[in-house]
Parts: sequence; C-alpha cells; structure tokens
Amino acid sequence: MNHSSLEQLLGAAGNPVKLLRNSQLGAYVYPVVPSEFSNWRDEQGAWRDAAVLFDQTHHMAEMTVKGPDALKLMSHLTINSFANFSPNKAKQMVPLSYDGYVIGDGILFYLAENELLFVGRAPTVNWIEFQCQTGGWKVDYIRDDRSPSHPRGKPVTRRHYRFQIQGPNAWKVLEKLNGAKLPDIRFFTLDSINIKGRKVRALRHGMSGAPGLEIWGPYAEYDQVRDAVMEAGQEFGLVQVGSRAYASNTLESGWIPSPLPAVYTGEKMRKYREWLPASGYEATGSIGGSFVSDDIEDYYLTPHALGYGPFVKLDHDFVGREALEKLALEPQRKKVTFAWNGEDMAMIYASLFRPGEECCKFFDLPIANYASASYDAVMKDGKVVGYSMFGGYSFNERTALSLGVVDPGIDIDEELTLLWGEENGGTRKTTVERHRQVEVRVKVSPVPYARDAREGYHAGWRTRQSGA
Repeated sequence: MNHSSLEQLLGAAGNPVKLLRNSQLGAYVYPVVPSEFSNWRDEQGAWRDAAVLFDQTHHMAEMTVKGPDALKLMSHLTINSFANFSPNKAKQMVPLSYDGYVIGDGILFYLAENELLFVGRAPTVNWIEFQCQTGGWKVDYIRDDRSPSHPRGKPVTRRHYRFQIQGPNAWKVLEKLNGAKLPDIRFFTLDSINIKGRKVRALRHGMSGAPGLEIWGPYAEYDQVRDAVMEAGQEFGLVQVGSRAYASNTLESGWIPSPLPAVYTGEKMRKYREWLPASGYEATGSIGGSFVSDDIEDYYLTPHALGYGPFVKLDHDFVGREALEKLALEPQRKKVTFAWNGEDMAMIYASLFRPGEECCKFFDLPIANYASASYDAVMKDGKVVGYSMFGGYSFNERTALSLGVVDPGIDIDEELTLLWGEENGGTRKTTVERHRQVEVRVKVSPVPYARDAREGYHAGWRTRQSGA
C-alpha cells in the first residue's frame, strides 16, 4: 500500500523503531566528490600538519529565507539568542520539537537585512520549509537540496559552491589567494576576500583546531575558484580531502552530525508528520546499533546532551521552549568522545580471517557508521549509561574514536563497555551483514578529542558543555 505522508506510514508500521531499524535505504553517500584524492590517511594528516580543501558543495541542503519576517521566523525556530545577531554574522542553529528535543542543526548565515541562509542536513531544512508554508510568516524561500547520491551520469548543479580551507597553513594559503593580509575576521563573522579578481564571501570557521575560512559563491564559478585555491596552496602542502576522509574530521573536533530528528511522536507534531512525505529523510532514514528500545523517544536528545546547553537563551520565545525549560530541570547527559581499546579493535578485525566463525560487525575505515543515526549501547556494570553515536578511525591519533553521550555521573577517563553489533545477528538493513555482538572497552575522553582543536576552538563552539 502506498502512503503519502510520514504520519500514514507510521500508522501502518505500528512502531517507528521497527520501521527505522529495518530501513532499506542503504548506505549514506557523500555525493559527487571523489572518495579519495590521494589516500584517506594522508588526507587526515594534512588537516593536522599542513592545510586541506574541504569541498562542502554537494552533501548539504540550503534554505534561503527572505522577507520582513525572515529574522523573526528563524529566531522562533532556534534556541539561540538573536539579541546581537546582525548582518554578516553566523551562528549554529538548533531547532527543537514542541516537546523540547533536537530536530537537527546547522549553520545560519545572516547575509543581509531580511535575508538569511541555512546550510545543513535535510531534517532542519524540512522543518524550516514547513514553517514558511504554514506559519503565516511574511517570507519567501529558496530551497536547494543536496546533490543526488547517485547522479547516474546526469549533470549536477547547485546554487553555490562551498569550500573550507583549514589547517595550520590555511592562513598562508588564504593570504596568498587574497594577495594581501587578510581582514581581521572574528569567529563566526562574515567578510570577503579576493580570489582571481572576484570578491568572495567568507566565514571565519574552524574544523581542525586552526584558523580557517569557509568560502562560497555562484556554482558557475566552482572550477575557477577551486583551481585558484589549489594553485595558491601548492607551496604550503594543501591537500584536497575526498568524501571518504571528510566526515572523519568530526571525530577529532567533536560535532555529532546526525542525531535522530525528534519528529515521530507528539500531538503538536502531527501536522508536521502529515506534511512530511512518506519518501523523505524522516521516513526512509535508518537507526543502527546495539541500543534497542520500543519507545522512539528513548532515541531523542536534548540540546544539553549534544553540547548545545550554552546556546539556550530564554530571551525570546521559540518552539519547544516551555518543554525544554522543564527538561532542563532534570539531570542532563553530556557529550563525550569514546576512545576504543586497540586490542579489542584487533579482535574485531581478526574475526574476518577465521573461516567457520561468525564475524563481528564490520568496522569500516575511516567512518564506521552504517545507519543514518547510530546508537550503540555504552554500559557500566551491565547498565546502559550512554550511547555511541558517530564512530570511525583517526590516523592522526592512531585510535578508533566515536562521539556520544553519557549520564551525568560518568567521568572523563572512566573505562566503559560498548556493545558493538546488532541483536540476533543483525537487522534487515542492507548495510548489515550477519554478525555477532561483541563487547569493546572504551575510555571516556574529552570533546574535542584532538588537543589542537580542544585548545584552539572559540569558547562555546564545540568545547563548552555548560554555562550562560
């Protein structure tokens, strides 16, 4: 039977957990950008030791919102204060459900008066579009979805190219591009630089613990700008990062990209579920991992758990505020990095070379996620005390790492047990082979894990877990 909306699909499925844990979506693909330009180990090393070009043109969606109510709308949809938000600034936007749980996040650019641009994953773009259409706001919008995972030989176009130049030599590359000393661009502030006679907009940003910029412009200029960056970066060891290594930078820098959007329950969210298609991200996405609950709300997360507690400002009304104020009175889980035990990792790989034995779940390199949203149970004394949510391997640290959340009583440097693999030999997801579950020792570690990132990031970005 065909279903037209997420709400209809959920009604037929009976339990959203069962639906999502057995999704047939397949692997998450970072589209268009080649998987490797050299090899993912050297590409990882370059953001630590030299400079890299991250091509972010294709894997994220964009939503431009214009009109007299554009600022009011965006303020209404996020926990952040807009008190000092003005054109040529940006911030991490974190929208909530009416019940106070995170739907997604991304970067909101204040381009000009009455014009804002959001860049991020589909769940937040969907929520913004729904509000634009149904909320009675005086706005217009332009949506530009991510490039198709499988273009099948067809041309791919976007509204904008989007590059990041990052790493300890990034500033040298950028100054050579600019032909002069760079303007003093403050963190998460927009300005412009010159590239081959073009005035290119830039955001001061950082994903590797060193100063860097994100630049963007018309997609028609993609090749010219990219070639100019590569030419300027040659003497400084700049390396292009392929799609295989790209996502692994967050293991060192500490952002959890894909929590499950908290849209599957709640009467106030019903209208949204009726608006969402049965073929969209929320309906076809997958949950993977060893943590299993029949209650989908056990997979929801507050902004505090994801490290966004400092962003919550009660100087404005926003969707989910009342519920969040109540949730904030409860003890909050906290974001951490898990460092996986090397001997246990060796055991996982050794299982691949023992004919006749059931293998452990394959741990792919450098990113091990096999679902849209990962939730592996992390335990202490046999009790679940957290989830591992985004995992892989850092060649820079020579360690398997994952990002996740733990109960408030868990301390840095504690050794916990992570259950790797799914129940009963694995779910029906196409990314899951038959396997056995195993226990892996993990050490609770800081966020960000990389010292350079931990000490170099602007306070309150990925480093600070609580505060005003």
